[in-house]
Amino acid sequence: MEARAFFEQLAARADPARLAGIEHTYRFEIDGEGSWLVAVRGGAVTVTEGGEGVADATVRTTGAVFARILAGEQSPMTAYMTGKVEVRGDLGAVMKLQRLLPRG
Repeated sequence: MEARAFFEQLAARADPARLAGIEHTYRFEIDGEGSWLVAVRGGAVTVTEGGEGVADATVRTTGAVFARILAGEQSPMTAYMTGKVEVRGDLGAVMKLQRLLPRG
């Protein structure tokens, strides 16, 4: 799945039960594809293309790595530890992001 398609569908696909306890804003910078600001508040997700605004954490990677993470072919933690994913800001907030990923 391409980053744009993922972010366009994210708000509609998010499971409020899985988002309980997440109250953070994330900026995703996907090289060659764009940037998105994702706000998770009260079990709901709001996505803004362009990524403008304040974020608790910023996640940056390539489109290829992002696609592998979404497909379950790449562990997000391994990608981070090997430098394929860069994180700035609240690492604890980023650890909660797996709840936004599609269940496999």
